[in-house]
Amino acid sequence: MSDEKPPQEYQSGESALERVQAMTRFTPLAQALGIEITRFERGRVWGKVPHREELVGDPETGVIAGGVITTLLDHLCGTAAVSGMKIPVPVATIDLRIDYMRPATPGQDIHAEAHCYKLGKSVAFVRAVAYDDTPDNPVAHAVAAFMVNSNNGRKMGANLRKPKS
Repeated sequence: MSDEKPPQEYQSGESALERVQAMTRFTPLAQALGIEITRFERGRVWGKVPHREELVGDPETGVIAGGVITTLLDHLCGTAAVSGMKIPVPVATIDLRIDYMRPATPGQDIHAEAHCYKLGKSVAFVRAVAYDDTPDNPVAHAVAAFMVNSNNGRKMGANLRKPKS
């Protein structure tokens, strides 16, 4: 994890794109998997996990592990929820349902797109799809609900570990 502090935009929401990128940069699991934000619109986020051999779940088939796809979908759903907010607040996953439709193609990057289609005062609802070639041929799709303002009054980034001396 980086010793760098989250940028002001991650805390204040001055720049939605920077906020979404910072959410990825300052999430240790997203960093470990190499999740990248590739496109952004208000309430919509696109991203990918570049293929790496250490992310393969079955060495015989070369298919990427299902947990990698789950993490990508959960992360993009959360960033889509935050990106749809005028004043960003933290979110936490309440419910995440993923339907796996086919194995990912061995050796391919996994792409995903997420759309926050309903943003309420306390819950955000998001849909997403993961694919390796085209969204019309999905590997998996997800529906998710996120608790809005899950920080209990703490500033964004308050739960980040302080660097060891």
